[in-house]
Amino acid sequence: MSILQWPPSERPREKLAARGAGALSDAELLALFIGSGTRSLSALDLGLNLLTHFGGLRQLFDATPEQLRQVNGIGLAKSAQLNAILELSRRYLKSERPRGESLTSSAASKLLFKSELRHQPNEVFAVLFLNNQHEMIRFEHLFNGTINSAQVHLREVVRRCLQYNAAALIVGHNHPSGISEPSQSDIAITRDLQKALQLIDVRLLDHLVVGDPVVSSFSELGLL
Repeated sequence: MSILQWPPSERPREKLAARGAGALSDAELLALFIGSGTRSLSALDLGLNLLTHFGGLRQLFDATPEQLRQVNGIGLAKSAQLNAILELSRRYLKSERPRGESLTSSAASKLLFKSELRHQPNEVFAVLFLNNQHEMIRFEHLFNGTINSAQVHLREVVRRCLQYNAAALIVGHNHPSGISEPSQSDIAITRDLQKALQLIDVRLLDHLVVGDPVVSSFSELGLL
């Protein structure tokens, strides 16, 4: 049955207007983004099918457009809409950490790196450049790699530090496997980077390894 045939108080759009977004289920919120259903399935049916197929919101938002289109009723347009939601969520999380705000807690830096790197299909090495007060100057994805590795060029990291007049860094990369345990090569490159930064009087505060769902911290593990 079409959602338009439902009592107005039960329709997701009217329900949101009357009671707020918090009153809606995950499937109802998805239905609002999906917009319209098919001849045989309502938008709410599609939302429920997506959640059932992937096993929850986290797995749904980790899905590629191709995986989304394997669900009956989800074509190119609807898969694009769903992926756009994910990208907006990432950008929102990033915007919560404005330039000039101090990053003094491990939780804050973990949240930033996780929102940026968790969904990357290949390894990405990112750098957070900080001033003397540990306020963010700039966050950059510096090196992109394969599903197993990302080559880090120490000279380029040093050059960017000098360019941005950074006093400290937090670096991080993702493990597409989902396992956040630092590898021996991770440990080796971190030591080399720390030595290179010491030559220009820049502190390496942490190296974060983004897995799913855990983010490992070199500082917390005693590796820095």
